[in-house]
Amino acid sequence: MSIPALKKDLNCTYEEALARVPEALAAEGFGILTEIDVRETLKKKLDVDFRRYKILGACNPPLAHRALNTDLDVGVLLPCNVVVYENDAGKASISAMDPVGAIGAFGGAQLQELAREVRAKLDRALESLA
Repeated sequence: MSIPALKKDLNCTYEEALARVPEALAAEGFGILTEIDVRETLKKKLDVDFRRYKILGACNPPLAHRALNTDLDVGVLLPCNVVVYENDAGKASISAMDPVGAIGAFGGAQLQELAREVRAKLDRALESLA
């Protein structure tokens, strides 16, 4: 079983992607709430080297509010994680949680419709980075 993610390989550097991703997400109503530098954390906690890799916690407040009003337990899927990392070719790759895949058959019709709306916004954000 594969991880429910939307993925895009970019033809730019990791630094360029990190600068552009927040703008692309903002165009779809998302803001960045959290940022986790995985490389730094693994070096600090385990003294291991890892590729450049950041997890951005993206949130679209109106959609999050609608989702939480539908099902309080949907909070375990919030915020939407968006990952930017340096791939083996030295370019940037971006992955975002696929809300439709994450909710799957567990959410009711209202939540599934909302997940499709979120996925469409994330898809557009990722496509704008190409």
